[in-house]
Amino acid sequence: MNLNNHMNGGSLASSETTFSLRSSRLFFVNLAVRKRSTAKDAKSAPRTQSRAAHVRLSRCLSMKAMACGVLSACLLASLPSRAQTSAPKPEEAKPKADIIFMHANIYTGVPANTPFSSILREEAIAVRGDRIQAVGKTFDLMKLKGPDTQVIDLGGHFVMPGFNDAHLHLADAGQQKLGVDLDGVKSLDEMRERLAAKVQTAKPGDWILGGGWDETAWLVKALPSRWDLDEVSGGHPVFLDRVDGHLAVANTRALQLAGITLASRDPQGGHIDRNDAGEPTGILRDTAQDAVQLAIPKLTHDQRRHAIEVALAELAENGVTSAQDNSAWEDFQIYEELEKEGKLTARISEWLPFDETVEQLDKKRTSHPQSDLMLHTGMLKGFMDGSLGGHTAALSEPYADDPKNYGLARYDPEKLNAMTTERVLAGFQIGFHAIGDKGIQMALDAFAAAEKAAKEAKVKAANGGDDYRLRIEHAQCPTVAQIAQFKQLKVIASMQPSHVLTDMRWAEARLGPARASLSYGWAAFLNKGVTLAFGTDYNVEPVSPYRGLYAAVTRKSVDGKQEFFPAQRITMDQAIAAYTTGSAFAEFEEKEKGKIVPGMLADFVVLDRDVTASAAEKLLGTKVLRTVVGGKTIYEAK
Repeated sequence: MNLNNHMNGGSLASSETTFSLRSSRLFFVNLAVRKRSTAKDAKSAPRTQSRAAHVRLSRCLSMKAMACGVLSACLLASLPSRAQTSAPKPEEAKPKADIIFMHANIYTGVPANTPFSSILREEAIAVRGDRIQAVGKTFDLMKLKGPDTQVIDLGGHFVMPGFNDAHLHLADAGQQKLGVDLDGVKSLDEMRERLAAKVQTAKPGDWILGGGWDETAWLVKALPSRWDLDEVSGGHPVFLDRVDGHLAVANTRALQLAGITLASRDPQGGHIDRNDAGEPTGILRDTAQDAVQLAIPKLTHDQRRHAIEVALAELAENGVTSAQDNSAWEDFQIYEELEKEGKLTARISEWLPFDETVEQLDKKRTSHPQSDLMLHTGMLKGFMDGSLGGHTAALSEPYADDPKNYGLARYDPEKLNAMTTERVLAGFQIGFHAIGDKGIQMALDAFAAAEKAAKEAKVKAANGGDDYRLRIEHAQCPTVAQIAQFKQLKVIASMQPSHVLTDMRWAEARLGPARASLSYGWAAFLNKGVTLAFGTDYNVEPVSPYRGLYAAVTRKSVDGKQEFFPAQRITMDQAIAAYTTGSAFAEFEEKEKGKIVPGMLADFVVLDRDVTASAAEKLLGTKVLRTVVGGKTIYEAK
């Protein structure tokens, strides 16, 4: 699916359905319960030929003075349309809608190919069950109103398909908000103040957890140390993640409980920072964090559920109707519980750990119906490297601001290729976190080997088709040759545009101008015909997709003062497509959601402004008025 071609008026990919919505004719669908299958269009209801048209024609023919051009126009106006040639069906035979949303400015997501609009617009949506029954003019759709139909007037507001966040960490986001939330702290002193406040309410011996700090935003851009935390931690073990999750700081008590000492060695894919005396400073990079994570007591069921409920509420408030989530298996079980209670407010595709055995993975995959469009397991998530912010993304050339550092690669390539092939042959979709060009190449090589083996063995993809839809998450620092390889292998670039708002402060210093010019290269991917799927990486970035839209179309800082390689900007239509149809394609669900057309799931969001017409600097202030999932309003602004 080429989103660039799609948004520039080219033909849609064959896997998509094109609907003509220009006229006021209604489209109806068979609304029987279906299992992840394509809805078939029902034929539009015919209209009867107008007798008055024939009267006009007779009068026209009798007027000898009528010019030929006028006569022809009259004839054409009088001829019946194709939809008028058969007898009408009884009005009462049409199924009535459960809900009609009317008087709206609806961005359908379907290319218009007209001089007036790049995307077709409509003004009303009829919903029956959890799917869209019809779209069209308010007057026409009101014919679907029955005695029990609810009618909701949207007051002319902008409506678009619900956002499908292709990459986030729901449970971590909720847990951060319930712990020491360090998002936005401006200094080490402020970080210590928030930690000290949490200590005051903690029970003796409790672990104090939190995250979201970013030393690059501080006036003094130095990493915190265990000794900085010891002074205010009151004897509690403390572990605080950096904003990217690939670096953390632990206090002395936490290091002791994790068994990290002067004699500890760096694990594969990780690094323990040390001072000149060889003592651990408390900074743990990537897999070096694992020892502390194992020492932290597991959350209780109620703690997990509360954290997830907090995060789900944020999704709803921001118009996110689907989430491709990287959380723990215990969190998936909370989602199952919420679904049974009718309280799951976003569609969840839960990723599974790439490193688990095929037997373990298959057991989890088959534990919940894959046909459940509200909740199911999705791709396998693996990590090739770390992050640019933590200097752990794997690069083929050293960091420009750290000439001896090439980052951290997490796998031996031979082992990685074998594991990837084994899992693709078992029918799993795979997505690899890869940020540096070395990490990206590791992922591409593993995908090439796995796809070759799968095709030779005639193994089908995760959805039973021939398109494996392998993904690279982040893909921040590719080379030109690697982008071409994405296209060749049909690898999806799953990217998070709001990262550039945070990273532009230091990205060029990390990479140098040549590498930085192609970093976060959304336009480069689209121009090559690579499918983009957008997300936020929440809780690394805020969950607001409007920050992502702003970043994608401007590549400017939030205050508008800094611009980062503007050649990689994309259009608003392209950005919306990446957040909707692109994300749906990335999880094999492009026939179920991503557009406002008959037969698709009734997932959409009502906004206080038309984001396609709003000034770029106004996008960050976008407010959600209503979020609808499966026809049900799950959030409404007060």
